[in-house]
Amino acid sequence: MQTEPTPSPADDYVSAGQPGAGQPAAAGSAAPNAAGPGKPGQLGGPRRADAPFMLTHPLHIISLGFGSGLSRLAPGTAGTLFAWAAFEVLNRYFTVTAWGLLIIVGFFAGIGITGFTARKLRTEDPSAIVWDEIVAFWLVLLMITPVDFEGRLWAFVVFRFFDMVKPPPIRYFDRRFKGGLGIMLDDIVAAFFTLLVIALWRMSV
Repeated sequence: MQTEPTPSPADDYVSAGQPGAGQPAAAGSAAPNAAGPGKPGQLGGPRRADAPFMLTHPLHIISLGFGSGLSRLAPGTAGTLFAWAAFEVLNRYFTVTAWGLLIIVGFFAGIGITGFTARKLRTEDPSAIVWDEIVAFWLVLLMITPVDFEGRLWAFVVFRFFDMVKPPPIRYFDRRFKGGLGIMLDDIVAAFFTLLVIALWRMSV
């Protein structure tokens, strides 16, 4: 019967000099990480905005409209409805000056706040971020007050139209500016166009 030749000491010396010879492959070394560090294959795609995510940081609560942006059905509309409800409550206590300060501070602070949340969600302009709708619709309501329920309802409809359809030049601002500034700015422009339509309507009747 033929037997395998016994390895000589010289053969052992040559085998020991070869990298990885006689050693088991490390776990996971057989398949290289094609995605590489920091790439989508490793970190995954956009992160889902849900209640556990919102509660991981106080700024997320503001960005997501205190939970209104978590609506699976038209989060932007839900955020605008929240803005309307909040305005009705706070308007009993706020003066025009207080509203103006809140809107100005809310806009500039919102650039950093919404940008921070967007980076954590790994999306440029997540639909769940509705702080931009809230601040913009507060501006609309402040400028048209005093007005009856029907007037506010029409303001809501017109604002949602401009915010969702984004006709020019709103679309330009939406595409030109990125990050928190882009998130906040296009809704402010939509608010100005809403006020323009309302002003023209009032002039025609």
